[in-house]
Amino acid sequence: MATKIRLARHGHKDYAFYHIVVADSRSPRDGKIIERIGSFNPNTNPAAVILNFDRALYWVGVGAQPTDTVRTILSNEGVLLMKHLNGGVAKGAFSQEEAQKRFDAWKAQKDAKNGKISAAEAEKKVAAAKALHAQEVEANKAKAAAIAEKRAAAAAELAAAAQEAAQEAAAAEAEAKGEAPAEEAEA
Repeated sequence: MATKIRLARHGHKDYAFYHIVVADSRSPRDGKIIERIGSFNPNTNPAAVILNFDRALYWVGVGAQPTDTVRTILSNEGVLLMKHLNGGVAKGAFSQEEAQKRFDAWKAQKDAKNGKISAAEAEKKVAAAKALHAQEVEANKAKAAAIAEKRAAAAAELAAAAQEAAQEAAAAEAEAKGEAPAEEAEA
């Protein structure tokens, strides 16, 4: 029986995610499977891959053929490198401990590379957010000053209008009593 390691589509329209499965090469894409060894979600950034490393290594070791996409996933996760190292151990080129040490060094280098890129990108995003926040704070201060100035001018106009109205009311009251307005009396 020829086995394949391939993707089985799940999810709804325009939002597909995939199970990484081992199946008979003659079965349909979403048909009967032998074993599910992981999942792949391309909808996230970066794409999320969950893989049972040991089972994937077992199936690659016994001859299951991965499809192109699954081969890329297995390569990125290190399954194909470990298969290659296990081949060296079987030929007697080096020991299992040496193979594990080489794999761990590769994994550490890959994690460090991904971590540095992520840290640099995170620092850039934080710096951009701080700059944007500072701009917004300055703009808000300018707007608040303009609004305070308008309110002060409006309050001054209202106070002047109230004072003028009070003077007019006093003058009208004085005329009603028959007295001369206070302004004319002073002159």
